[in-house]
Amino acid sequence: MTIVEVLKLSTDYLQKHGSDSPRLDAELLLAHGLGMRRLDLYLKFDRALSEVELTAYRGLVAQRAKGAPVAYLVGHKEFMGLDFEVTPEVLVPNPDTEVLVQRAVAIARESEGGFRVADVGTGSGCIAIAIAHYAPNASVWATDVSGEALSVAARNVAKHGLGARVHLERGDLMQPLAGEFNLVCANLPYVAAGTTLPAEVTAQPAGALYADSGGAALIERLLDEVPTRLRPGGRVLAELDPSIVQAVSQSTGRNFAGHRVHRDMNGRERVLEAWF
Repeated sequence: MTIVEVLKLSTDYLQKHGSDSPRLDAELLLAHGLGMRRLDLYLKFDRALSEVELTAYRGLVAQRAKGAPVAYLVGHKEFMGLDFEVTPEVLVPNPDTEVLVQRAVAIARESEGGFRVADVGTGSGCIAIAIAHYAPNASVWATDVSGEALSVAARNVAKHGLGARVHLERGDLMQPLAGEFNLVCANLPYVAAGTTLPAEVTAQPAGALYADSGGAALIERLLDEVPTRLRPGGRVLAELDPSIVQAVSQSTGRNFAGHRVHRDMNGRERVLEAWF
Protein backbone atom coordinates (compact mmCIF):
# COMPACT_ATOMS: atom_id res chain seq x y z
CA MET A 1 0.00 0.00 0.00
CA THR A 2 1.20 3.51 -0.81
CA ILE A 3 1.12 6.60 1.39
CA VAL A 4 -1.87 8.08 -0.43
CA GLU A 5 -3.83 4.81 -0.17
CA VAL A 6 -3.08 4.45 3.53
CA LEU A 7 -4.10 8.03 4.22
CA LYS A 8 -7.46 7.57 2.51
CA LEU A 9 -8.27 4.38 4.41
CA SER A 10 -7.17 5.75 7.79
CA THR A 11 -9.04 9.02 7.24
CA ASP A 12 -12.26 7.12 6.51
CA TYR A 13 -11.70 4.92 9.58
CA LEU A 14 -11.09 7.84 11.93
CA GLN A 15 -14.08 9.72 10.58
CA LYS A 16 -16.31 6.73 11.35
CA HIS A 17 -14.89 6.64 14.87
CA GLY A 18 -15.73 10.24 15.71
CA SER A 19 -12.60 12.26 14.95
CA ASP A 20 -13.32 15.94 14.29
CA SER A 21 -10.23 16.19 12.09
CA PRO A 22 -9.73 12.74 10.56
CA ARG A 23 -7.51 13.75 7.65
CA LEU A 24 -5.22 15.88 9.80
CA ASP A 25 -5.03 13.15 12.44
CA ALA A 26 -4.16 10.55 9.80
CA GLU A 27 -1.45 12.77 8.33
CA LEU A 28 0.14 13.66 11.67
CA LEU A 29 0.23 10.04 12.79
CA LEU A 30 1.66 8.77 9.51
CA ALA A 31 4.28 11.51 9.31
CA HIS A 32 5.30 10.66 12.87
CA GLY A 33 5.40 6.93 12.16
CA LEU A 34 7.55 7.40 9.07
CA GLY A 35 9.77 10.11 10.54
CA MET A 36 8.69 12.61 7.89
CA ARG A 37 7.25 16.09 7.72
CA ARG A 38 3.58 16.26 6.71
CA LEU A 39 4.67 17.90 3.46
CA ASP A 40 6.83 14.87 2.66
CA LEU A 41 3.74 12.66 2.61
CA TYR A 42 2.59 14.44 -0.53
CA LEU A 43 6.03 14.73 -2.07
CA LYS A 44 6.33 10.95 -1.73
CA PHE A 45 2.64 10.02 -2.05
CA ASP A 46 3.36 6.90 -4.13
CA ARG A 47 5.94 5.48 -1.68
CA ALA A 48 5.01 1.97 -0.56
CA LEU A 49 4.91 1.18 3.16
CA SER A 50 6.58 -1.93 4.52
CA GLU A 51 4.59 -4.39 6.61
CA VAL A 52 6.46 -3.20 9.72
CA GLU A 53 5.52 0.41 8.99
CA LEU A 54 1.91 -0.52 8.33
CA THR A 55 1.64 -2.48 11.56
CA ALA A 56 3.04 0.37 13.62
CA TYR A 57 0.76 2.89 11.92
CA ARG A 58 -2.34 0.75 12.42
CA GLY A 59 -1.53 0.70 16.13
CA LEU A 60 -1.42 4.50 16.27
CA VAL A 61 -4.68 4.84 14.33
CA ALA A 62 -6.38 2.30 16.60
CA GLN A 63 -5.37 4.27 19.69
CA ARG A 64 -6.60 7.50 18.13
CA ALA A 65 -9.92 5.86 17.26
CA LYS A 66 -10.34 5.01 20.96
CA GLY A 67 -9.89 8.65 21.93
CA ALA A 68 -6.16 9.00 22.62
CA PRO A 69 -5.10 12.58 21.80
CA VAL A 70 -2.85 12.84 18.76
CA ALA A 71 -0.41 14.93 20.79
CA TYR A 72 0.13 12.06 23.23
CA LEU A 73 0.69 9.62 20.37
CA VAL A 74 3.27 11.79 18.59
CA GLY A 75 4.72 13.34 21.78
CA HIS A 76 4.43 17.01 20.91
CA LYS A 77 2.03 19.83 20.02
CA GLU A 78 2.38 23.25 18.40
CA PHE A 79 1.16 26.25 20.40
CA MET A 80 1.67 29.93 19.53
CA GLY A 81 3.97 28.85 16.69
CA LEU A 82 6.25 26.95 19.11
CA ASP A 83 6.68 23.21 19.50
CA PHE A 84 6.11 21.65 22.94
CA GLU A 85 6.74 18.20 24.32
CA VAL A 86 3.45 16.72 25.53
CA THR A 87 2.92 13.61 27.65
CA PRO A 88 -0.12 12.14 29.46
CA GLU A 89 1.06 13.98 32.60
CA VAL A 90 -0.03 17.36 31.17
CA LEU A 91 -2.94 18.89 29.32
CA VAL A 92 -2.60 19.15 25.56
CA PRO A 93 -2.07 22.84 24.71
CA ASN A 94 -5.35 24.23 23.41
CA PRO A 95 -5.58 26.85 20.63
CA ASP A 96 -8.22 28.68 22.71
CA THR A 97 -5.53 29.42 25.30
CA GLU A 98 -3.63 31.48 22.73
CA VAL A 99 -6.10 34.31 23.46
CA LEU A 100 -4.69 34.52 26.99
CA VAL A 101 -1.08 34.45 25.81
CA GLN A 102 -1.65 37.06 23.11
CA ARG A 103 -3.17 39.43 25.67
CA ALA A 104 -0.37 38.73 28.16
CA VAL A 105 2.28 39.51 25.56
CA ALA A 106 0.51 42.73 24.58
CA ILE A 107 0.40 43.86 28.23
CA ALA A 108 4.08 43.01 28.76
CA ARG A 109 5.16 44.85 25.62
CA GLU A 110 3.37 47.99 26.80
CA SER A 111 5.56 48.07 29.91
CA GLU A 112 8.97 49.73 30.11
CA GLY A 113 11.69 47.77 31.82
CA GLY A 114 11.47 44.40 33.50
CA PHE A 115 8.09 42.71 33.74
CA ARG A 116 7.34 39.97 36.31
CA VAL A 117 4.78 37.34 35.37
CA ALA A 118 3.34 34.44 37.39
CA ASP A 119 1.92 31.47 35.47
CA VAL A 120 -0.20 29.45 37.89
CA GLY A 121 -0.90 25.83 36.95
CA THR A 122 1.70 25.77 34.21
CA GLY A 123 1.40 22.12 33.08
CA SER A 124 3.59 21.72 30.00
CA GLY A 125 4.89 25.26 30.49
CA CYS A 126 3.39 26.43 27.21
CA ILE A 127 1.95 29.69 28.57
CA ALA A 128 5.08 30.69 30.49
CA ILE A 129 7.40 29.83 27.62
CA ALA A 130 5.30 31.54 24.95
CA ILE A 131 5.09 34.75 27.01
CA ALA A 132 8.85 34.76 27.61
CA HIS A 133 9.54 34.01 23.95
CA TYR A 134 7.37 36.81 22.56
CA ALA A 135 7.95 39.39 25.33
CA PRO A 136 11.72 39.68 25.85
CA ASN A 137 11.28 42.01 28.84
CA ALA A 138 9.28 39.39 30.76
CA SER A 139 10.57 37.04 33.44
CA VAL A 140 8.11 34.29 34.33
CA TRP A 141 7.68 32.26 37.51
CA ALA A 142 5.53 29.18 36.86
CA THR A 143 3.94 26.87 39.40
CA ASP A 144 2.18 23.51 39.42
CA VAL A 145 1.18 21.01 42.09
CA SER A 146 2.31 18.11 39.88
CA GLY A 147 5.95 17.15 39.92
CA GLU A 148 5.42 15.08 36.78
CA ALA A 149 4.02 18.10 34.94
CA LEU A 150 6.92 20.26 36.08
CA SER A 151 9.37 17.71 34.67
CA VAL A 152 7.72 18.10 31.27
CA ALA A 153 7.76 21.89 31.66
CA ALA A 154 11.45 21.84 32.56
CA ARG A 155 12.30 19.97 29.37
CA ASN A 156 10.27 22.46 27.35
CA VAL A 157 12.00 25.41 29.02
CA ALA A 158 15.38 23.90 28.17
CA LYS A 159 14.28 23.11 24.62
CA HIS A 160 13.44 26.76 24.00
CA GLY A 161 16.56 28.08 25.74
CA LEU A 162 14.64 30.10 28.34
CA GLY A 163 16.12 28.80 31.57
CA ALA A 164 17.31 32.28 32.52
CA ARG A 165 13.83 33.82 32.34
CA VAL A 166 11.36 31.00 33.08
CA HIS A 167 11.53 29.65 36.63
CA LEU A 168 9.57 26.60 37.82
CA GLU A 169 8.29 26.03 41.35
CA ARG A 170 6.15 23.26 42.80
CA GLY A 171 3.21 24.21 44.98
CA ASP A 172 -0.42 25.28 45.28
CA LEU A 173 -1.41 28.35 43.25
CA MET A 174 0.93 31.25 44.17
CA GLN A 175 2.05 29.80 47.50
CA PRO A 176 5.61 28.88 46.39
CA LEU A 177 6.29 32.29 44.82
CA ALA A 178 7.89 35.29 46.48
CA GLY A 179 7.41 38.96 45.72
CA GLU A 180 4.90 40.90 43.66
CA PHE A 181 4.03 40.58 39.99
CA ASN A 182 2.94 42.81 37.14
CA LEU A 183 0.75 40.05 35.72
CA VAL A 184 -0.69 36.76 36.95
CA CYS A 185 -1.82 34.23 34.35
CA ALA A 186 -3.68 31.00 35.02
CA ASN A 187 -5.16 28.10 33.12
CA LEU A 188 -6.52 26.20 36.12
CA PRO A 189 -9.04 23.35 36.17
CA TYR A 190 -12.48 24.82 35.41
CA VAL A 191 -14.71 21.91 34.34
CA ALA A 192 -17.59 20.86 36.60
CA ALA A 193 -17.56 17.26 37.79
CA GLY A 194 -19.93 15.09 35.78
CA THR A 195 -19.59 17.16 32.60
CA THR A 196 -19.79 15.05 29.45
CA LEU A 197 -16.59 15.50 27.48
CA PRO A 198 -15.09 13.90 24.37
CA ALA A 199 -12.84 10.88 24.94
CA GLU A 200 -9.73 12.79 23.86
CA VAL A 201 -10.40 15.32 26.64
CA THR A 202 -11.12 12.79 29.38
CA ALA A 203 -7.89 11.02 28.42
CA GLN A 204 -6.06 14.02 29.87
CA PRO A 205 -5.20 14.38 33.61
CA ALA A 206 -8.39 14.69 35.65
CA GLY A 207 -6.61 16.88 38.18
CA ALA A 208 -5.99 19.45 35.46
CA LEU A 209 -9.60 19.41 34.22
CA TYR A 210 -12.10 19.33 37.08
CA ALA A 211 -12.80 21.74 39.93
CA ASP A 212 -15.44 22.00 42.65
CA SER A 213 -18.21 24.62 42.82
CA GLY A 214 -19.32 23.85 39.30
CA GLY A 215 -15.77 24.37 38.02
CA ALA A 216 -15.18 27.78 39.62
CA ALA A 217 -13.48 26.84 42.92
CA LEU A 218 -9.80 27.20 42.01
CA ILE A 219 -10.24 30.32 39.91
CA GLU A 220 -12.21 31.99 42.71
CA ARG A 221 -9.53 31.04 45.24
CA LEU A 222 -6.83 32.49 43.00
CA LEU A 223 -8.78 35.72 42.60
CA ASP A 224 -8.92 36.03 46.39
CA GLU A 225 -5.14 35.51 46.67
CA VAL A 226 -3.91 37.65 43.80
CA PRO A 227 -4.67 41.23 45.02
CA THR A 228 -1.94 41.12 47.67
CA ARG A 229 0.58 39.81 45.11
CA LEU A 230 0.14 42.37 42.34
CA ARG A 231 2.21 45.48 41.81
CA PRO A 232 0.33 48.78 41.30
CA GLY A 233 -1.37 48.60 37.92
CA GLY A 234 -1.07 44.82 37.90
CA ARG A 235 -3.51 42.52 36.15
CA VAL A 236 -4.71 38.93 36.18
CA LEU A 237 -5.65 36.78 33.18
CA ALA A 238 -7.51 33.55 33.87
CA GLU A 239 -8.89 31.07 31.35
CA LEU A 240 -12.40 29.86 32.13
CA ASP A 241 -15.44 28.12 30.72
CA PRO A 242 -18.40 30.24 29.59
CA SER A 243 -20.61 28.40 32.10
CA ILE A 244 -18.78 29.91 35.10
CA VAL A 245 -18.36 33.48 33.87
CA GLN A 246 -21.17 34.79 36.08
CA ALA A 247 -19.92 33.06 39.23
CA VAL A 248 -16.32 34.14 38.68
CA SER A 249 -17.38 37.70 37.86
CA GLN A 250 -18.92 37.98 41.32
CA SER A 251 -15.60 37.01 42.93
CA THR A 252 -13.80 39.45 40.65
CA GLY A 253 -16.11 42.26 41.70
CA ARG A 254 -15.16 41.73 45.35
CA ASN A 255 -11.44 41.98 44.70
CA PHE A 256 -10.85 44.19 41.67
CA ALA A 257 -11.91 47.60 40.41
CA GLY A 258 -12.76 46.37 36.94
CA HIS A 259 -12.75 43.39 34.63
CA ARG A 260 -13.64 42.17 31.16
CA VAL A 261 -13.92 38.81 29.42
CA HIS A 262 -12.11 38.10 26.15
CA ARG A 263 -13.65 35.71 23.62
CA ASP A 264 -11.83 32.84 21.93
CA MET A 265 -11.58 32.18 18.19
CA ASN A 266 -15.05 30.61 18.24
CA GLY A 267 -16.64 33.62 19.92
CA ARG A 268 -16.99 31.98 23.35
CA GLU A 269 -16.20 33.80 26.58
CA ARG A 270 -12.80 32.37 27.49
CA VAL A 271 -10.37 34.66 29.35
CA LEU A 272 -11.07 36.87 32.35
CA GLU A 273 -8.94 40.00 32.67
CA ALA A 274 -9.14 41.92 35.95
CA TRP A 275 -7.38 44.99 37.32
CA PHE A 276 -7.37 47.36 40.29
